[in-house]
Amino acid sequence: MTAHIEIQNVSKRYGALTVLDGLSLSIKANEFMVFLGPSGCGKSTLLRMIAGLESVDEGTISINGQRIDTLPPGKRDIAMVFQSYALYPHMTVADNMAFGLRNINMPADVISARVAEAARMLEITRLLERKPGQLSGGQRQRVAIGRAIVKEPKAFLFDEPLSNLDAALRVRTRVELAQLRNRVRSTMVFVTHDQIEAMTLADRIVVMNNRKIEQIGTPMEIYSQPASRFVATFVGSPTMNFLRVSLSNQNGFARATLPDGTELQTSIPLESIDGSEHSLGIRAEAIKRANGAAATTTGKVDVVERLGDRTLLYTRLREGSIVVAEDIGNSRVAIGDEIALSLDGMRAHLFDSSGRAWHNQEASHG
Repeated sequence: MTAHIEIQNVSKRYGALTVLDGLSLSIKANEFMVFLGPSGCGKSTLLRMIAGLESVDEGTISINGQRIDTLPPGKRDIAMVFQSYALYPHMTVADNMAFGLRNINMPADVISARVAEAARMLEITRLLERKPGQLSGGQRQRVAIGRAIVKEPKAFLFDEPLSNLDAALRVRTRVELAQLRNRVRSTMVFVTHDQIEAMTLADRIVVMNNRKIEQIGTPMEIYSQPASRFVATFVGSPTMNFLRVSLSNQNGFARATLPDGTELQTSIPLESIDGSEHSLGIRAEAIKRANGAAATTTGKVDVVERLGDRTLLYTRLREGSIVVAEDIGNSRVAIGDEIALSLDGMRAHLFDSSGRAWHNQEASHG
């Protein structure tokens, strides 16, 4: 059985400091849910509250309709994988994986079968007789995951499990986790501040900031339809471009005037937009180096960032605003060049002074 986790109006305080404030969330059975946000946003605290390692000050947490926030951690049928591997150095891999099951007096033949199956899934069978000191960081992390798998819990909780790995190993282990997710059908909740991990692994992402949830959605919903300026800034590399604009009415849709006087037509209904101060948000892939009639505006290149498959051009517009635009991988543009840019208004977003987003009609169907 897997877990449907329901979090209702949960708050957490440490003295006068509020860490989570009235947060509600539903995690579906067999879903891979990622909590994404900056340090201090409350994502690890929320995970630890599900695990029972932190108490709930207000609200409730339930699994499959049964309230669990009043239960001790061992009674919740949840397995947690920590940032530190927390392996016993004097034990073999097999003994580390079996330790929790032996503590509850599970029959030896059942333990052996579960350890062997978890090792097969994680491709660590050949490591079962080694000690942790003989393993790489990535292998140790797989052992820690294996120790969780053998418990056959209703849900797995991962607290930034890749953050101790170097860059290359992190990429490889991320791919392994994505593959493991297809082999182990269970509810998984994963905490990270790394947007690539979130976009790669998640069925849905919970973007958290300042004690609250900013947005819940699939990876591409979060990327293409950010609910707030914070989400638009936090998800995506390079970060979204922002320009202060004034708005006018063009057949019921917002027409944005950029700081350099350029006008850009959007398909965002003007009547739906609140407030008097607005910023236009547009990602680098919606700003291309252009030729002739396709040009929307011009600017001078300050920085050329070559990424192989594409080139990012940090371009200063006439009035001084800087936008990041995209060009082909073998771009011949150099620092100091004057270039023409084409901005795709149909892929733009508008944000009011509170940071709330207003989207293209096309984007909300895309």
